[in-house]
Amino acid sequence: MPDETRPAMPKGLKTAIDFGPLILFFAVNYQAGLMAGTAVLVAATVIAIAVSFWIERRVPLMPAVGCAFVVFFGGLTLVFEDEFFIKIKPTAVNLLLAGVLLVGLLLRRNFLARVMGGMINIDALGWQRMTWAWIGFFVVLAVLNEIVWRNFSTDDWVTFKAFGIPILAVVFSIALAPLIQRHQIPPDETPERS
Repeated sequence: MPDETRPAMPKGLKTAIDFGPLILFFAVNYQAGLMAGTAVLVAATVIAIAVSFWIERRVPLMPAVGCAFVVFFGGLTLVFEDEFFIKIKPTAVNLLLAGVLLVGLLLRRNFLARVMGGMINIDALGWQRMTWAWIGFFVVLAVLNEIVWRNFSTDDWVTFKAFGIPILAVVFSIALAPLIQRHQIPPDETPERS
């Protein structure tokens, strides 16, 4: 349940925080190269998290984890001056997310339901099916990232990372709508989460 005392973030600012670092990464990469783009991505991501915390007095779990990965892989890229690290970040992150969701299912704990349960009200079977779908999607993104960074130019990979991955995520989320509708629980009932 959201805390009513926390100020709401304006939608335009939330969009800028969510997509600004990636757009800056894309733009700076084309102007000054991948190392400069990576430095800007790391700085912009940290600033975005700081602004989010300053306004909302909290940092949501997924953006915080995303920031940690950007700082870690971006930092390795800059310290070793090796683009390999930033290029494998999407692979590592997506495989980690798939692994965490899979381990959760094996332990009979649906982590997706715990993270998204406040936004979506579906039954336990719906959560299980949606979790399997996300596991598959994360694995596909990891494979696609490996194909793109190994077979295309750095600029093509940056375009894929900045625009391709977010577009695929939006399309995939929309494709889940029928599953959500099929398993939706009326608002007055409590969802059964595992």
